[in-house]
Amino acid sequence: MTRQEARDHEQRDQHAALSRRTLVRGLTLGAAATAIGAGPALAQTGPAAPPTTITSPPRDFGPGGAPTTYFWDPDIIAVDPSFNDLAQPNTAIKRLYTGLLWAEGPAWSAQGRYLLWSDIPNNRQMRWSEDDGRVSVFRSPSNNSNGNSFDFQGRQLSCEHLTRRVTRYEHDGTATVLADSYQGKKLNSPNDIAAHPDGSYWFTDPPYGGQLYEGEPDVAGGPSNAGGKLNPRIGQPAGFVPGKRELPTNCYRIDPSGRIDLVVTEDQVPDPNGLCFSPDYKKLYIASTGKGPGDTGPGGKGEIFVFDVGSDNKLSNLKKFSDCVIDGVKCGPDGLRCDVNGNLWASSNAGRSVGYSGVTVWSPEGKLLGRIRLPEVCGNVCFGGPKRNRLFMAASQSLYAVYTATQGAGPG
Repeated sequence: MTRQEARDHEQRDQHAALSRRTLVRGLTLGAAATAIGAGPALAQTGPAAPPTTITSPPRDFGPGGAPTTYFWDPDIIAVDPSFNDLAQPNTAIKRLYTGLLWAEGPAWSAQGRYLLWSDIPNNRQMRWSEDDGRVSVFRSPSNNSNGNSFDFQGRQLSCEHLTRRVTRYEHDGTATVLADSYQGKKLNSPNDIAAHPDGSYWFTDPPYGGQLYEGEPDVAGGPSNAGGKLNPRIGQPAGFVPGKRELPTNCYRIDPSGRIDLVVTEDQVPDPNGLCFSPDYKKLYIASTGKGPGDTGPGGKGEIFVFDVGSDNKLSNLKKFSDCVIDGVKCGPDGLRCDVNGNLWASSNAGRSVGYSGVTVWSPEGKLLGRIRLPEVCGNVCFGGPKRNRLFMAASQSLYAVYTATQGAGPG
């Protein structure tokens, strides 16, 4: 062997050793990352977190995006270990549809096996069919409907901004106006609704429909059109009669007889938004959000309140359930749903705080259990699917869904 051949042989040995060390190091790091990914739902920070919604560029949640190969979806976060009993491993958050202006009011039809939701500014309701994933326009115009639900007879309930009323769609295809006024005064803009086993319906009435984008402003001089410069008739059909906000932001109960009862005043819960009952219907949760257009009342602060519900339908023992501040970030609540264990699932609007919009999950005692991160502000949620174990999330321009290890309580 020549001197040059000996040098070449030595260099090849060095390169081979380096390659082996690199391979071993890579395998070790890969094994560590796999071990982390296969453990409990990942925390907000960590040494080897997989791609999530807070990465740059953001994760692609759509059908064309790279699949999530981690056992726990990295954007499903267990704040408390008990959340691992609610979150479903080996499943991923999916964006089912996009192209909306403001998605709200998801509701699941158990009989039809479809999800219904509102696209408020586009004045339409959308439908996602469970059998083939097809999305179609379900109802247009929808009177700028916001919250939707189904009652115990499977009839659709809708809260309409434009017409300032609550409507029920009967099995024969007709529509019944359940409520449009209280004590002779027009409602503001019904927002969300929940059915009770006794045949009553409970709904919130904040002022958010009094804006051009999601409904229609007041007539000249009304709270959302004090200067009278906006014309609420533009874009509406002939004969449309605009209204004027006359009532505080209250919550009401529609009795089976048709009587409308005031159950929560603006002083108790200002600017009420989403609401839902506990599984045993002994508690009522209400989200209190920020001020609406022309709102001169106390204004909500992005909190959730809870009442005890008596056998006589009287509410008592008002408590602040949560201020919805997580890691110093205000995760403003909107839509609410309970699971069969009584945990509360709340949509989260964290504004520009990337990684905190989505869904927050709370125990019946108000303890934060977990979070679901979405790349968009989430307006409302509901449980659905054939087993009612899939969480649907109406979030800004898109509809998302993820399977859970629990079931939603109640219809709709």
